[in-house]
Amino acid sequence: MAKYIFVTGGVTSSLGKGIIAASLAKLLQERGYRVTIQKLDPYINVDPGTLNPYEHGECFVTDDGAETDLDLGHYERFLSTSISQANNVTTGRIYQYVINKEREGAYLGKTVQVVPHITDEIKRRMTLLSLKNEFDIIITEIGGTVGDIESLPYVEAIRQLQWEKGRENCIIVHLTLVPYLRAAKELKTKPTQHSVKLMSENGLSPDIIVCRTEEPLNADVKRKIALFCNVRPEAVIEAADADTIYDVPLHMMQENLDAICLEKLQLPMGNEPLLKNWKDFLKKLKNPKTKVTIGLVGKYVELQDAYKSILESFIHAGAVNECKVEIRNIHSEHIDQENVKSSLSGLDGILVAPGFGNRGIEGKIISIQYARENKIPFFGICLGMQCCVIEFARNVLHLEAANSTEMDLHTPYPVIDIMEEQKNIVQMGGTMRLGAFDCEIDIHSKSYEIYGKQYISERHRHRWEFNNKYLSDFENNGMKAVGKNPKTGLVEIVELADHPFYVGTQFHPELKSTVEHPHPIFVHFVAAAIQYANGRKSRTNVEMGSSN
Repeated sequence: MAKYIFVTGGVTSSLGKGIIAASLAKLLQERGYRVTIQKLDPYINVDPGTLNPYEHGECFVTDDGAETDLDLGHYERFLSTSISQANNVTTGRIYQYVINKEREGAYLGKTVQVVPHITDEIKRRMTLLSLKNEFDIIITEIGGTVGDIESLPYVEAIRQLQWEKGRENCIIVHLTLVPYLRAAKELKTKPTQHSVKLMSENGLSPDIIVCRTEEPLNADVKRKIALFCNVRPEAVIEAADADTIYDVPLHMMQENLDAICLEKLQLPMGNEPLLKNWKDFLKKLKNPKTKVTIGLVGKYVELQDAYKSILESFIHAGAVNECKVEIRNIHSEHIDQENVKSSLSGLDGILVAPGFGNRGIEGKIISIQYARENKIPFFGICLGMQCCVIEFARNVLHLEAANSTEMDLHTPYPVIDIMEEQKNIVQMGGTMRLGAFDCEIDIHSKSYEIYGKQYISERHRHRWEFNNKYLSDFENNGMKAVGKNPKTGLVEIVELADHPFYVGTQFHPELKSTVEHPHPIFVHFVAAAIQYANGRKSRTNVEMGSSN
């Protein structure tokens, strides 16, 4: 029977429940346990797919086409395992399911209530991953903070599940804040005490308390928290601010979080977690031998979480190349022909990010033209790939009004067009081309060198596609469609052969990059940026020598 660990939060949001959950899962995985993580979000949206990136950050897509919370990206990056539709549940999805059952008459005329009907469905979702006997331990992160109105049904469901399965099979790790008041030079435990009190009023008691703090917790502070929150002192875990999120598993290992969890779950300790590959990654990450600056051209750059997987992919790829990748955020809405040179000066590579809608599109297209004409390493993802197709059509094929029908429904040259099966869709949620699709790569291409294989599978999230009516025009003029879906012929990857690095992908490679398996396109893109940077330094030195 699978054992359950619930990770809850208190005092404030954004303490890092997802990172703590992922770190704990990594340590348990290292000990030899089959572990997965799921996220239960208390908002009423059915999934994050229709949420604005400014509202909720990146929408992470799984192989099986689920649009999920960005925390699931952390789960995959830490565990190097794929997650599924079942790993992310929202209040909206819970209520939608219960209401549909009520409409079908499944409740036989009974009054449908939060307890037991909603809580029963929450419990069913909590335990769904255990049915196939694929996991020994299931970690469930509960979104929001204890005490929120919307979280109450989840708290009650945990209480019931703990009663049904026993405390030895179902434990609670509560993440809280221990603030440091600099004026008083003192750590304050009262917020944690109040958070646990609020929890106990709803029938739950934490088994372990993880304390986010700016200053180390001394033995007296830990003892005080333990005494007033009814846990053992060793079950009070310090989670100090870390240099990177990738330090957190090592910090949690030093605090024995995984060992305490196993003890409370009455499970063998298993192998001692060594985290050798993880430590090697951190060593390279913290001791770079070179540095490059990559321009991230997008329209949601004010919120870093909007491009979370891209940023993490650069960290992974940077470590492989023993290079510090410095990201310069560039708002595409602010770029025009007059300022493009100054806006993109000093860059060693340009990534044009994904997105939806017309805002900032022309700035992306102008940036791509600059990268193409000046031979700067370029990488376009999804909409970024579509923009490089539009740019090439306008400036190389001389189809000046070329566009995507997403931006201009009446363009005379729809080089990017909506998929036929998408044209009559009205409902926006979960109706795009979502999840993993196959791609066949031309063996005489840069992408084949990058992947080292002809057949790949990558994740998608889009409605519009390269219009194959124009394919021969593009290929005859130098832009090659080197990756295609073998079943549909849809273009997946475009390249320019006469460019040091120019790759556009319709898919989202950032969604599959992990610490232990960095995505090869990002790895090669960073390598190309290093080569470009070295060439730029050489050119500068030659010019300086000539002037002397």
